Amino acid sequence: MNKSIIVCALTALSLSSCSDFLDVQPEGDATITNYFTNDQQAIDAVDAIYAPIAQESLFGREIYWEQGAACDIVWAKTRSYPTLATFKYTGDESPLRDAFKNLYTIMSRANYVIDGLIDKSNRTDIEERSLGEAYFMRAFAHFWIAHRYGTDKLGVPFVRWEEFEGSYDNSIPPQAETVMDNYRMICEDLDAAMSHLPRFETYGPDDQGRPHKAAALGLKVRTNAYWATWEPSKWSDVIAGVDQLESEFGRGLADSFEDNFTPEFDKWWNREYIYTFVSNGGSEGGGVELPGVMLEDKGWGLYNGWGQIKPSNDLYEEMLSDGEDNERLKYSILSYGDKFEYFGEERTFYSTTNLNVGFQVYKFQHAFADADCQAKGYVNPNGNWPTVRINFPMIRMAEMLLLRAEANIMQGNGAAATEDINKIRRRSHLKEITGPATGADLYHERRCELAFEYTNHLFDLKRWHRCSNTDLQSLAAAELNKRPTVRFYEDRGDPASSFTVGLYEDYTDKLPYQDYMMTFPYPSEQVANSNGQLKNIPEWN
Repeated sequence: MNKSIIVCALTALSLSSCSDFLDVQPEGDATITNYFTNDQQAIDAVDAIYAPIAQESLFGREIYWEQGAACDIVWAKTRSYPTLATFKYTGDESPLRDAFKNLYTIMSRANYVIDGLIDKSNRTDIEERSLGEAYFMRAFAHFWIAHRYGTDKLGVPFVRWEEFEGSYDNSIPPQAETVMDNYRMICEDLDAAMSHLPRFETYGPDDQGRPHKAAALGLKVRTNAYWATWEPSKWSDVIAGVDQLESEFGRGLADSFEDNFTPEFDKWWNREYIYTFVSNGGSEGGGVELPGVMLEDKGWGLYNGWGQIKPSNDLYEEMLSDGEDNERLKYSILSYGDKFEYFGEERTFYSTTNLNVGFQVYKFQHAFADADCQAKGYVNPNGNWPTVRINFPMIRMAEMLLLRAEANIMQGNGAAATEDINKIRRRSHLKEITGPATGADLYHERRCELAFEYTNHLFDLKRWHRCSNTDLQSLAAAELNKRPTVRFYEDRGDPASSFTVGLYEDYTDKLPYQDYMMTFPYPSEQVANSNGQLKNIPEWN
């Protein structure tokens, strides 16, 4: 398994102009003339694209804090940017500011590779794959910027270096007129990625985890679903894309829910896999740190978990509505009294650290179960970078089925949506829904199946708040305007202790949600650097 896909040092490329995508005083031009002369240079250049992904200031942890504005998770530790959870966004919160920079760095480095390879004659197989990877990663970063900052009133900055005569002149990227223009360009990049990338099945063990044709199609499905917020006709493209994932690429559901989150390599590349962040754990600390971030603070004395980002009582009750023996719930959340394996011992869950919550995310933490988990490389011995071995899901087929179900509901075909929802419920041995699926059915299933994943529950709520389905509209409004609840235990060290349910006691001054809050305002430093060319939507002014 190629550890460089996530764990890689920045190469010695001349990438100084990529340090800030919106910097109007570039530090130097990217030098391409004497690069891309052999396969290793192409591999190194692509590795540099991936480097920011696992950083703490992007998908390692920081981009997750904004989910506190929904009611699925609470932070469990007071942070210095409560505005992320109260809709009082400034744009200068460190997670927003740093994620913005990192995403544009990814786009810049992808631009560098595309510009260097697109006109090269007689590309090798590695160079052809590298070109496809660059298109994919440019689209991936562009998507995460577009839906977080763009609307039908104003899009986000984007530039293609390959469209400049000669070489990119380091000018400020033009801001698209609308986010629909951004989504169109993202889809064009994904089409280009599909034309250059191989199928996943052609990868050897050292390259599994790289983008492939089905991954590009999966991201295109998600992009079209977000595009449909503004242009409902795009729901037809969502349906067509998921159909193609099934028919052409053989994607489906894994045999069991837990196969998507296991530390066992032999279960990673099942039919449900579309795109992941390969996390190797082990002494090299490969991958995203989020599983260790979510572990009990100090790990009951056995490991340096960080005790951050925990489930709310709201989500627990939503999942519990499928039954106490619900295996999806048991695999996803620990509540007081639950039995679980931890460093080879059966433990009974309780939590005495951090703010009072009463729950813990369990979905990504099964690498901690084995007594020899550190010796086997399942868990990084360095608790200051608490990574574990997990094929951390970014796009999996269950999400694609739920997007197709959503598309069918939006088009009035609840019966087709029922079929997709029930496929997922049957896999987890849950009672099937009957009759045409409703927006409420979709809300429940997407919330429970995809809990804690980077499928962005907060932005589900934000786009549903604008949608035409009245069930989804009202459910989204209710959650967006609610503060999350937690359990308060009489004796936090006693798993059998009694508890009460009440409002989470942090970030208490949440504003009533309004549609302009769908986006974040831009970091002020980026607005200043642009000399007025970067503009927020009017409401943020």
